[in-house]
Amino acid sequence: MKANGYVEAGFEPVKDAFEQNFNKKENGAACAIYYQGRKVVDLWGGLAEPRLNKCWEKDTLVPVFSSTKGFAALAVAVAHSKGWIDYDAKISSYWAEFGTNGKENITIRQLLAHQAGLCTLTQLQLDKISDLDTSHIAPQLADLKPEWNPGSIHAYHTWTIGWFIGEIMRRADPKGRTLGKFFHEEVAQPLHAEFFIGLPDYIPQSRLAAVQGMHSPFQLLFHLHEIPKPLLIGFLNPRSLTSRSMVDRNKLVAHENFNKREMLSIELPSGNGVGDARSMAKIYSEFATGGKALNLSKDTLIEIMKPANPPFNGWYDHVNRCEVGYSLGFWKPISGRMFGSSTHSFGHPGAGGSFCFADPDRAVGYAYVLNKIGGYMDGNPRENEVRKAFYQCITN
Repeated sequence: MKANGYVEAGFEPVKDAFEQNFNKKENGAACAIYYQGRKVVDLWGGLAEPRLNKCWEKDTLVPVFSSTKGFAALAVAVAHSKGWIDYDAKISSYWAEFGTNGKENITIRQLLAHQAGLCTLTQLQLDKISDLDTSHIAPQLADLKPEWNPGSIHAYHTWTIGWFIGEIMRRADPKGRTLGKFFHEEVAQPLHAEFFIGLPDYIPQSRLAAVQGMHSPFQLLFHLHEIPKPLLIGFLNPRSLTSRSMVDRNKLVAHENFNKREMLSIELPSGNGVGDARSMAKIYSEFATGGKALNLSKDTLIEIMKPANPPFNGWYDHVNRCEVGYSLGFWKPISGRMFGSSTHSFGHPGAGGSFCFADPDRAVGYAYVLNKIGGYMDGNPRENEVRKAFYQCITN
């Protein structure tokens, strides 16, 4: 299949790799890469809605699941640059009601490194999609009890971390804006980028790609090879920390619900961000090249570039059941799980294999997005091949 869009001279292998992905059962996808401040890759292809045979267009927007967390973390970084957020401050200094049930001393840095012990959904009342909005769930979050001594281990706060970020940001912002509104006004608008945490009504349905996920145990069988065995075992055990953190009893966060306008219109900063690849790459490029347009402080850039530090008991993530590096809301490169050029890189993958990140060492802003949701996160071989081709282009 021939891709639409373009690549700058010298980056033709990226286009070749992208096109090859459609021989590997990619449905619809887009990839954009900024290098040294200029857009060198802007590709899209396949079907945005296979059921209707609707093509992926230049302006197609797609949900990116957990890649949303990276953009929420970028919003926190902007607030840090403005002096509104102190990464080492206690959360309770912004949100007094939070400081109960053993949470009194949890810092923002610990929370953003998934060390707070507040990852499970089982203590929350979630009965309908609107219950997933940050404004609704915040009072319940304040009453949670940590699952472990904060700082001792880390475990992916799959859904809860976005809610916590959203409420902290609302309280830290002098204007009291929601995270979605803050992101739109302080990040997306200045960069003329289309990425939304809470999709506005003026975006027509015709622009949205439909995600195809695993809707049943039968469909899961076709994706078993994509899911690491320890994670699969944890996911299937309802008493495990993995299952209690990833699965809500009413299946509100099931993949198919992310095709519903009701789901996309609320603010669910852990997973319902919607945008196009070039906007996502452009946003990360801003953070990879000094942040002049957003007036980012040098101190903030130094903070988000720092290598991740493991909690007391090591890199093992007790929800994802593998070793992962986390820092300030981002995935960070660690041995055996590298991306970008060094440990200065930061970003976030999403369910099915989307990945967006910044590589400050090489001044790269990168985004690969798709609508076929399988079991991959950062290990999606299709995205990996495109990324590999790009880095070969800039190192040859």
